[in-house]
Amino acid sequence: MADTPKAEDTQDAMRKQIAELRREMNKINKTLAERAEEVAEQASGWYDAASDRASRAARQLRSGAQSVSETVQQNPGTVSTALVLGGVVGFMIGMLVSQSSSYDRRWY
Repeated sequence: MADTPKAEDTQDAMRKQIAELRREMNKINKTLAERAEEVAEQASGWYDAASDRASRAARQLRSGAQSVSETVQQNPGTVSTALVLGGVVGFMIGMLVSQSSSYDRRWY
């Protein structure tokens, strides 16, 4: 059974459309690949910058901790006095808060 001219024209038209769709898909794939590469480069730059900032922050924290440690070692009396004073102030604040809450209970 031979194809009629009309059927052949329809098949040719479909082949051309399929070929055009393939070309469009290839263009889309290429564009997506390029965009993915650009995004990956941007993300890498952001990661590098964040990593550098985190590294600097860690160095500063180590430096600060070392200086506090040196200060404590050089002035142990001052540090213990400050801790005791902080404890006393905290205790006093706790007492004041507990007394103010006991007045609230009397209203009931």
